[in-house]
Formats: sequence, C-alpha cells, structure tokens
Amino acid sequence: MVLWLIGLGLYDENDITLRGLQAVRKCSRVYLEAYTSILLCNKEKLEELYGREVIVADREMVESEAEKILKDADKEDVAFLVVGDPFGATTHTDLQLRARQQGIPVKVVHNASIMNAVGACGLQLYRFGESISIVFFTDTWRPDSFYDRIRDNRRAGVHTLCLLDIKVKEPNLEKLARGRVVYEPPRYMSVNTAVEQLLEVESRRGEGAYGPDTLAIGIARLQADDQLIVAAPMSELQGIDFGAPLHSLVIAGSVHVMEEEMIECFRIHNQPGLKPYTPPVAASDDECGL
Repeated sequence: MVLWLIGLGLYDENDITLRGLQAVRKCSRVYLEAYTSILLCNKEKLEELYGREVIVADREMVESEAEKILKDADKEDVAFLVVGDPFGATTHTDLQLRARQQGIPVKVVHNASIMNAVGACGLQLYRFGESISIVFFTDTWRPDSFYDRIRDNRRAGVHTLCLLDIKVKEPNLEKLARGRVVYEPPRYMSVNTAVEQLLEVESRRGEGAYGPDTLAIGIARLQADDQLIVAAPMSELQGIDFGAPLHSLVIAGSVHVMEEEMIECFRIHNQPGLKPYTPPVAASDDECGL
C-alpha cells in the first residue's frame, strides 16, 4: 500500500491532474494540508469531485501528529493533498521521510505551483534567483533575514520571488496565556503589506538592495478567472487594490528586452480598471469573536 503525495495546482478542485484524481479515488483516507497555502474553493467542492471525505490537516497535525496520517498506510492507500506541488514546503519532505523510515512506499503526483507558474508575469523562469518568504511583522518581531538574499539576487541581475505569509489557525497568545485556546481569524499577506515591510527594511538597512523606484510585479489569485498581475515601481504597487488572496510579489532584477515586452502588458497604464488600495481597519477583539 502507498502514501500518495498529490499536488492540487493553484486554483480550484478542477486543477488536480487526472493521475492525481485516479489515485485519490482509490484511497481509504484523504488529507488536505491547509496551512502553507489554500485553494480558492472549499473542501466540499473537492469531496464532490473526488467522491471521498477530505480531512483538513492543520499545522499541528502535520508537524506534531504525523503518525495519524501515516497510520495503516502500509495496509491501505492514504492521500496527502497539497496545494501547488507536494514539494513546495519542507513539511511535506519530512512526511515523506517519516513514511520511508517506516517502510511505507511513497508515490508523488506533481502539479503546477507558484514556483513555476510565476512565469505568467512575463519574467523568464531561468532568470530567477533564490526565492524568499516574508512574514507579518509584529510590534516586537520585524525580521529582515530575507534582505541579504534579495540584495544578492539583484546584484546578480536575477529576479526574486517573494512568498507572502499565511496565518491559518494561529492561537491568540494573550488568550493562551490566560489558559484559553482561541484562534485568530485567518490572515493572508497582501502585496501592499509586503511592499510596505520591504521598504521599511530597506530604510533600516540602507544597502540599496531595492527602493521605491525598483520594478516589481504584484500577482493575485494566479490561475483564477480574475487573476491580477501588475508591474510597476514598488511605491506604485502600494496604491493598487489586489483584492482577495492569495498574493505573491516579484522583485525584478535586470530585465531582458523580451521580458520588457511581456511585462508591458501588465503596466498600470495598460490596465485602466485597477482600483486604488484602501488599508483595512483593524478589528477589535469583540469583532473577531475573542
């Protein structure tokens, strides 16, 4: 019997491959990893297409209770579904290693992920350098370890894909300290927040890795019917409403003439229907149900 690691693609239930769908339909249990990324549909849509119950696996289950997922996988087929491609996050590599250590065969069904679909923005994939992740800043934690990698990429003339933070089923630390387990509402970082934080780090570090005039490309809901791609200086991207999640950001390096022709389609002046961005008003504890 087999542990299947199956990529779901980027958008909705229909992005699964035929090979992946065939594998899911013969599995006794089907888990959906639901914290490194999300599909733009609910799990009921998946269950309707797959003909199987889908068990949502949050961070705690995947990282601390992996044995629940692997239980009896040596006797029956078990599927672990991942938005994008199965190896888009190290957690999924860890699950595979655990399975192999227990003598459980592992089969992988790959799919599109942001790591390759980002080519839709007009920049050539082979001209990307190391990708980075940007997390939400807090009052006491404003990490900038990504800065050196962006700087090095830019010096080498290559582009940087910025993966933006997702907060799903995060405990409220204040409530937790009082002995109550209360989860925060889901949060998905926007292009606007990412640019704001990046410019803050540049102003603090001051090494010229990038700046308000640096060309960047904001991407929202890639693969969806209403996907949005906008190319502009970073300061101008801050003023664009990119709408619902998920968002990504690319910081351009040296742009080849062929790339420039492609990204011209995504310049602000070629997209007259863009809406201005209005920063959200922070919700109170009562509004969040806390």
